Amino acid sequence: MKKRRIFNQVGWVSAIVAALFISCTDLEIEETDSIIAEDSGEFGGVEGAAGALDQLYTDVGGNFGNQERMYGMSEVASDELLVPTRGTDWGDNGIWRAYHNHTWDANHGFILDAWNNLNQAVFRASELIDPRTAALGEFTNQQIAEAKFLRALNMYFVMDLWGQVPFREVDEGPEIDPRILSPQEAYDFILGDINEALPDLPTIGPGGDPFQASKAAANFLLAKLYLNADRYTGTANYAGVITAVDAITADGFALDSGYFDIFEPTEDTESVFVIRGDVGTRIWNTLHYNLNAPDNEGGGWNGFATLAEIYDLFEGDPNTNYVGDGQEERRGWVPDATTATADNLGIGYGFLIGQQYEQDGTPLNDRPGAPLVFTKDFPGLVGNNERTGVRVIKYHPSSPAGSRRQHMILFRYADAHLMKAEATLRSGGDALAMVNELRTIRSASPLGTINEDELLDERVRELYAEYWRRNDLLRYGQFTKDWPFKDPAAVGNADRNLFPIPAVAILSNPNLVQNPGY
Repeated sequence: MKKRRIFNQVGWVSAIVAALFISCTDLEIEETDSIIAEDSGEFGGVEGAAGALDQLYTDVGGNFGNQERMYGMSEVASDELLVPTRGTDWGDNGIWRAYHNHTWDANHGFILDAWNNLNQAVFRASELIDPRTAALGEFTNQQIAEAKFLRALNMYFVMDLWGQVPFREVDEGPEIDPRILSPQEAYDFILGDINEALPDLPTIGPGGDPFQASKAAANFLLAKLYLNADRYTGTANYAGVITAVDAITADGFALDSGYFDIFEPTEDTESVFVIRGDVGTRIWNTLHYNLNAPDNEGGGWNGFATLAEIYDLFEGDPNTNYVGDGQEERRGWVPDATTATADNLGIGYGFLIGQQYEQDGTPLNDRPGAPLVFTKDFPGLVGNNERTGVRVIKYHPSSPAGSRRQHMILFRYADAHLMKAEATLRSGGDALAMVNELRTIRSASPLGTINEDELLDERVRELYAEYWRRNDLLRYGQFTKDWPFKDPAAVGNADRNLFPIPAVAILSNPNLVQNPGY
């Protein structure tokens, strides 16, 4: 049986053009360029489909676990995280600064990588979903449903980040330019995949396999789709959000106490869908070089930090975060000379500010010898020393490395709980009790009233550094608001609500139309 696989959905010309940008002498197309892996005739299904599905899960973990691509576009491009240049560290020709100050363009390398990887995953899933794969007798209805969920997940992010989705049928060769799905068409496609997948997906509750697609994971994605539908179709579906979240609850998921324990590789009632992603990127990218770093002899990478405005949204002392500073649980805590132990390695949880310590309580210095005191303020996106910026850490290096690195939460029940609260509020209902239920579990003072702005603040307090800040700001019309270090030309510029289609993709596929402003 003949079988063909085309890995680059946006068109093989984009890879050639990219190669031309990189080199004018090495023009030979290699199989490793992910252009054409096999080209032996008409597509006849994927042999070894179960293994290919497992690889698709692995690829999703790598793509979503990576710090540069979708995570950077979702978090560093918001007011929540930034990567300031410290001397020459994290300069990288300004590629990180462009995220936070909204000066990216169609040649931004991280954006190109995200575009290619997401679209590639969509195409690979389509090959698995094709009936000719099932006809080979190696693929069950449940596995087809899992592939549909994974296609919907990847396509959702293409739609959300770029507002248009290239789609290539498995029978179309590289000579065919992929057609382009509008936001409405992509929304309908994703909704169809989810609804078709749901009956055949397994019911997996707490204590089951959180890495596998399940009814709860599909309902979570459905709730996210419905809640943001106003951006894609002009009309949100708040009743659909509530129904989808109720279905997740019916599968046994619930709010869990012990906030930072949720991010350990142990059983909890909140982890709806977990990816096989390396959480080391969430640990080392924020920690200073001299902080204790087991299983990472090079120490932290001293990059990612947050703005004072985000830190100040939490209850507690505005200038310190040591134990007993009146902080709510989610803000975490920093060990001091008396609470630094071998168990916590001298590294705190949540927001790290002020003097940092070794695990024996010895105050740490930075590399030039100044006390390692993390500060709230920055001189700008450039000109920083090693100590500027409150650091953010949810996954902790004290967890066993082997299990820790394969437990990155993508869908969490507290998010679903807040989505239902938001849908209730936007429908004219009272969401205060739901929000205060969560705040009570997190040892935060109950609110007296709730409105949309306060609910947005509650979402960042609960979900910081979990992939959803850009998505939330867009839904609330605040992604183009002013924040420290944003380019003034980007403030209020609605064109920044979508990322640019990469220039090489535009060159490779004339069906693509560049987003406004680029």
